[in-house]
Amino acid sequence: MSQQSWLPTLKTNTAEEGYELAVKLARKAVGMTQPDENIRKKLRLDYANNADSLTLASQVVAIHFQTVAAANNYWNDK
Repeated sequence: MSQQSWLPTLKTNTAEEGYELAVKLARKAVGMTQPDENIRKKLRLDYANNADSLTLASQVVAIHFQTVAAANNYWNDK
């Protein structure tokens, strides 16, 4: 029995869906890097009130969005 991929494609119908996918990629990376939910919850208290941490999180999403946008030809063919 094969397990279904959590990321079957980078293709999305719109830029907004692409951005949502970028956020999902960032969140998935955090979960894979630190699989212990309790530790993630403890760490969240530190970064949730830190402007630099929040800015870096936005940067990670932006990098993922660049990847998704390129995979979708920047939605120009729609």
